[in-house]
Amino acid sequence: MNGFFVSFEGPDGSGKSTVLRRVLTQLASEIRPPYLVTREPGGSEIAEAIRQVILDPDYVAMTARTEALLYAAARSQHLTEIVRPALKAGKLVISDRYLDSSLAYQGAGRGLGVDAVEAINQFATAGLLPDLTILLDLKPQVGLARIQKLRPQAEDRMEQEQLAFHQRVYQGYQQLAQRDSQRIKVVDASQPIEVVTQTVIQILRRNLPTLFKD
Repeated sequence: MNGFFVSFEGPDGSGKSTVLRRVLTQLASEIRPPYLVTREPGGSEIAEAIRQVILDPDYVAMTARTEALLYAAARSQHLTEIVRPALKAGKLVISDRYLDSSLAYQGAGRGLGVDAVEAINQFATAGLLPDLTILLDLKPQVGLARIQKLRPQAEDRMEQEQLAFHQRVYQGYQQLAQRDSQRIKVVDASQPIEVVTQTVIQILRRNLPTLFKD
């Protein structure tokens, strides 16, 4: 594939979507077109329908295994319909969450084990990994406080989990970053948003220089 695949990761409340928007706004005239921004779970019609099921706070009976399988199913559909065709066409694909979210949330957070969740997703993705992953690092208690402040009535099923769950997710991300430091670049998301944005831009320039115009 001729394109580049970049994912943005982080615990709930880390500001992924906000940082991604700001980065793209600043780089709109500097990166080589075209690019595609997408998200997980979701990104395609079927995957978005699965997203609604996964995140619906009414589905309290959903088991950890069901949750992991639904994420993998949404990811498989998303890759087939959206990501792989875009990469084949030479586009830069930026995804708000990807495989590492499943490893952190279901593998570590739900206690299913990173290896088990990785095996499910190996089948779902046929081994496709991002060229670069930006991990916004923020302690869970800080991120959850942000969510409560900004949208207290709109928490999804994952955000409503207890602090202990989010702490396991956080530790899962830390372990993934240590395991794959070549791909996963950690950014301190407790800094002012302007600093976080510029740090991410510097990482993109340093690691994927051919994305940028001369």
